[in-house]
Amino acid sequence: MNTDLCVSPISAFKDNYIWAIHTQTHAVIVDPGDARPVWTFLQKKHLQLSAILITHHHHDHVGGIADLVGRHPAPVYGPATEVIPCRSIAVQEGNTIELKELALTMHVLEVPGHTAGHIAYYTDGMLFCGDTLFGCGCGRLFEGTPEQMHASLTKLANLPRDSEVYCAHEYTLNNIAFALTVEPRNPDLLARAVADQNRIARDEPTLPSTIGLELATNPFLRCQISQVQDYARQASDHPLRSVTEVFAVLRTLKNDFN
Repeated sequence: MNTDLCVSPISAFKDNYIWAIHTQTHAVIVDPGDARPVWTFLQKKHLQLSAILITHHHHDHVGGIADLVGRHPAPVYGPATEVIPCRSIAVQEGNTIELKELALTMHVLEVPGHTAGHIAYYTDGMLFCGDTLFGCGCGRLFEGTPEQMHASLTKLANLPRDSEVYCAHEYTLNNIAFALTVEPRNPDLLARAVADQNRIARDEPTLPSTIGLELATNPFLRCQISQVQDYARQASDHPLRSVTEVFAVLRTLKNDFN
């Protein structure tokens, strides 16, 4: 891994994170929904835009692309099965992306569920997963099925446990509150609640997380755990015959959670 590499969050809208993967001279931007904070960051750090990586087509992830490449042309990578503005290179599962200025190779993973063509990017222990996996949560199913999303989350859960998780929204505290209704006595979850509350109090992001932390605390990755299954069964009006059905119940409950 390039030891000079940094990953920095760029805040946008109410709770989005646009991620900048950068050296001292070049930056790759992930999911720029808004160009303005990106340009501010690039100018402040004296960085040249090298590429843009897009996980899915929602406007809060693609809205800044045209302005960015209009000011400084750069390749735009995005999912092959979705309409992505200004996309120059369509990618899908199994493709690799060589980011030469960063000495970095990205691997493309297809993770449908939030949207039908959602993808993630993985490299050297870093996962950029858009709205598929969140800190202690997962994305809503706008276009996919519970089966697709559960399979996508399982794919991400099988990455190395020390992989850092860079998702696109600061939803962690709300997700933890829901997770505590599912597993109120989970010691890892209780510790995470305190740690992440302290981070927010210090005006720090709760991200990146790690795959290991998500496996220990995220109910959507714990559908095989008996306490999680018991919670889902009690909330359901019919028997649950698989972990996918457990996941579907949890996702429906989270949709209505405040």
